[in-house]
Amino acid sequence: MSQLGIVAIGRNEGDRLRQCLESVAGKATTIVYVDSGSTDGSVVLAQSLGVSVVELDLSTPFTAARARNAGFARLLELNSGVDYVQFVDGDCEIVEGWLEAAQQVLDRQPEVVVVCGRRRERYSQASIYNRLCDLEWDTPVGEAKACGGDAMMRVKAVKQVGGYNPSLIAGEEPELCVRLRQQGGKILRIDAEMTLHDAAMTRFSQWWKRTQRAGHAYAEGAFLHGAPPERHWVKESRSIWLWGLGIPAIALVGAGLTQGWSLLLFLGYPLMTFKIARSSQAMGRSAKDSWLYATACVIGKFANAQGQLQFYWNRLRGQRSQLIEYNAANPQKPAT
Repeated sequence: MSQLGIVAIGRNEGDRLRQCLESVAGKATTIVYVDSGSTDGSVVLAQSLGVSVVELDLSTPFTAARARNAGFARLLELNSGVDYVQFVDGDCEIVEGWLEAAQQVLDRQPEVVVVCGRRRERYSQASIYNRLCDLEWDTPVGEAKACGGDAMMRVKAVKQVGGYNPSLIAGEEPELCVRLRQQGGKILRIDAEMTLHDAAMTRFSQWWKRTQRAGHAYAEGAFLHGAPPERHWVKESRSIWLWGLGIPAIALVGAGLTQGWSLLLFLGYPLMTFKIARSSQAMGRSAKDSWLYATACVIGKFANAQGQLQFYWNRLRGQRSQLIEYNAANPQKPAT
């Protein structure tokens, strides 16, 4: 019978961490929690629940990828015979039945190295930003190119590619999936509820930072794996440069030369919004959700562009990018 391990990561997740760890209690051979400098009692909480804890060294910059690698290493130290590992973020709760469903897929389909399901936002109606998260995660089932932070993986495959790239501040899961697929593995998204997430986003500034971080991830992903045949996130990056920087620059700079006619280029934004909203409704979403999603996609191009510029500016200066934390200023209740 296959053995399952759990690796949860977090920083100041408060009560969300308790929900996360309690949702997997007794359902895996080994459970590891990796803490990135919490000050809310998270470490003590995890230890009280009988979970093995790894506290990351504060002298090295935190990244989710670094945390997952540390948890994976501890998991193998504690149980070298573990077959599958469920990675989960500390602000997520594993839905009942998910672990069994995912294990069955990996047991029956040896070519599948990563299986994921539907992550949902716990309080999707609390704010439009939480709602946008929920819509973002509503992706098609079937073979996929990448997964998110919550996923069950085949241990042998993760070891084969050397785990996550610890230098990435975002987009570490898709980057890992690129390397897994290059080794012949398949990523599968199944029609099953997987996790409940609590983004706790109530401010535009939080959403902007999260979207900026995505732009940074697109830039770094394209830099690492943009060459053929993968072309990882090249299309997405080009779209960001066009809509987030190119069109505004051409329209404004060219206004004097064209007697203002170049400003008509800005009409492309409402047209693109309409196109995205129509496609979203064709997927079965409500008109309200579709227009919200479409508007966010268009406005998000500017935040994405900021993230792209940040990546290339740091590379030009030879500096490492720092974490872009959208919820850093929104602490949760202490873990009790």
